[in-house]
Formats: sequence, structure tokens, C-alpha cells
Amino acid sequence: MGLNLATAAEVSIDEAKFGDLLGGWKKRGEKAAEYSISGSEYRTYRPEITPNPDGGIFVSLRIDHMRGWLSTDDYAVLEITVNPQGKIVAARSSMAIQGRSISSDLIRSGAQVGKIVVGSDRAVQIGSDLVADISQKLLREKIVEAGRVSFPSALRHNYNLLYQSIELRAIEKKAEEAQVVQKAMETDKKASVEKIEENQRVEVKAKEAKAPEVKKEEKLTDEAKALEINAYAPAEALALPVEAAE
Repeated sequence: MGLNLATAAEVSIDEAKFGDLLGGWKKRGEKAAEYSISGSEYRTYRPEITPNPDGGIFVSLRIDHMRGWLSTDDYAVLEITVNPQGKIVAARSSMAIQGRSISSDLIRSGAQVGKIVVGSDRAVQIGSDLVADISQKLLREKIVEAGRVSFPSALRHNYNLLYQSIELRAIEKKAEEAQVVQKAMETDKKASVEKIEENQRVEVKAKEAKAPEVKKEEKLTDEAKALEINAYAPAEALALPVEAAE
């Protein structure tokens, strides 16, 4: 049976895969990955993913240009919108360099970008248009520092890896996992009930085993009480009648 992606799957970002492609979420308390591009150091944080009303997602990604201990880092934000079928429908980026903000246009694809239906060529095109636009605007600012000049390359690098990390997860699989969890919960509940019943049976058996001893103790107690009463009874009560004595 074929999978209807529009109704039987949900789109998401495989954060673990994305992190591995960047070198691993090993920095900032496992919230960031650091790597080198063209001799400059960059840092990417885990993506922020927001669901859209249509079932797609909006992904925001922060990327730092690490300039050293005595310098303030530059940073960029990459944003992409993915529709429910796993296709990129829009992307844009902005940079903060030397206190100046440089933003790209919102890059859209009339024939929705995505590898699921049309292959990766359209995704490559939208990424190229995005990088070309931000690079052109960066050039106007007459930026010469190497790490800043290669910042658009870092954006392209993250865009490509983020695109590779888009996944469509079958809802049937999620439903199956939910059933497994439900079954496990029912099994635990059954085991708990059986445990309670077993404890109750053990208690009953213990009481039954102890019952003869309790009765014996009660009998001994009654006899002891009788002896105690006799010990304190008046002598006249214990004396035999005269006729009987003769």
C-alpha cells in the first residue's frame, strides 16, 4: 500500500542527524556545534522549530562567526519554511556585522522546492539565490575580514545540511509506537493488580496459618483466668456441705 504523504506523514527536522553533519552538538551544553570553513570558525545552535497551521514547519537557525576572545562575534539567522510534504517554500537570512544589519530578500520558489517530488535541483537553486542575494548586499558594505567574507558560505553550508535533515515521518509509525506504549502501560497495570492480589493471598494464608495458634492462646488465657478466679474465691464457697463431709 502506498503512503499518501499529504495525509499520512508529518514533516520535521532530524536534529540528531543535523548535529552529526555539523560535527556534533558538543558545545554550549550540547546546544551548539562548532566547525571551520575557509579557515574561520563558526558555531551553529540547535534549530528552533515552529509548526505552521497548514501542517508544515518554520525553522529558525542561528549561526555565529567566532572572531576570538577580544572581539565581538558576528551572527546570522537563517530561516526556512517547509510545507507538509517536506518541500522548502521560502527562505531568507539576516546578518549582524559591526553593528550593521544585512538582510536578504525573502526567496520563494514558484514551483515548490523539495526533494520528495522534484529532486534536489530546486532546493539547490533556492539556496543559491539566497546566498547570492546576501553576498551581494554584504559586498556593498565593503567587508574585508576573511571570516565575514566567507559568512555566506557558512550560511550555504547550514542550508544544505538543514535541507538534508528534513524528514517525513509516517503517522502510521507514530500510531504503532503509541500502541506499544499503551500496551506496556496495560501490562504494567495488570502486573500491579496481580501483585496486589498475590499479596492479599499471602496475607490470607498467613492469617489461616496463625489461626490455630491464636485459638490455642485464647484457650490458655481462658484457663488461666479460671484458675485466677478460683484462687481468689472465698473459702466458704470452696467448703463442702456438712452432710457431704460426713
